[in-house]
Order: sequence, then C-alpha cells, then structure tokens
Amino acid sequence: MKKTFSLYVLIGAAFILSCNNSTTAGKAASDSSNNMMAEKNFDLNKARNSIDEENKKFTDEVKKGDSVGLASHYASDGMALPPNSEAVKKEGLISLWGSFIRMGVKELRLSTQDVKGSDEMLTETGTYELYGDKNKMLDKGKYVVVWENENGSWKIYRDIFNTSMPESK
Repeated sequence: MKKTFSLYVLIGAAFILSCNNSTTAGKAASDSSNNMMAEKNFDLNKARNSIDEENKKFTDEVKKGDSVGLASHYASDGMALPPNSEAVKKEGLISLWGSFIRMGVKELRLSTQDVKGSDEMLTETGTYELYGDKNKMLDKGKYVVVWENENGSWKIYRDIFNTSMPESK
C-alpha cells in the first residue's frame, strides 16, 4: 500500500512538472517569436536619426551651460566613464557636467561614425571636439556611447570618452 501511494505521488509530481515545463517552453518560444518580430520591425536608420536628435540637444545644452539638462540624457542606471577618473553614476552627473562647463567649455561638436544595435540597445562610436572662448580648441578625442531604450526614449546607459591629443608637458 505504501509503495502504491508513493508511486502515485511520484507520477503526480512528474505530471505537474511536465505541465509546468511545457508552459515554460511555450512562453520561451513565444518570447523568442516576439523578439524576432521586434527585430524585424526595428529600423536602424530611424534609431540613428533619434540618436542624432539626442546629440543635437546634448550639444545645445553644452552651449547653454545646462548641466541639469545634460544629466537628463542619461538612463536611470546610466553612467559616465571619464578619463583618469572613477565612473560617475546618475546622481553625480550634474556635478560632472557642471565641472566640465566651469572648465571653460563653450561648445561640443560630435561626429557619429557608427551606430549598431537593436530596439533595446544601441552602440554609437564617434569623435568629439571641445571648444572654449574665441573658438579655441580645448580637446579632441573619441567616444563610445551605449544607448538604452528606456520607456520609449533613447537614453545614455554608458558613456566613455578620451582624448586623442598628446599629453601636454
């Protein structure tokens, strides 16, 4: 009797687990199908145009000296990775861009060279030039920005940049 009861429990458990696995497999197949549909509907040119628009707003905010506006371009978990410095998380970005502006930066010119990715994340590579008073070049270099689609808007997830100019002596 005890063996029969144990057998029924074992068969019941196997049945429940097999039902659960088929639901999970069905959900995984559905998720995979939805991802493929999203990728088919994803328009990289449209995404590139959105990034260009965001970069235009960003450079306009540099001209205005608006560190709050600059920080607003970052995702909720966004981070800047400036050269010779620690990573700067969301809460420190206003201060980072404020110090950038106080250094005398009046203009930032960005030249996007490449954008690749999906409807969830994009990677942008490019070059930058920084100008101060009287259009004096302060720095030029290269950057990589990872953009994250956050609530339907492209936001900066990671931002790393470094100079291409020789070290001053």
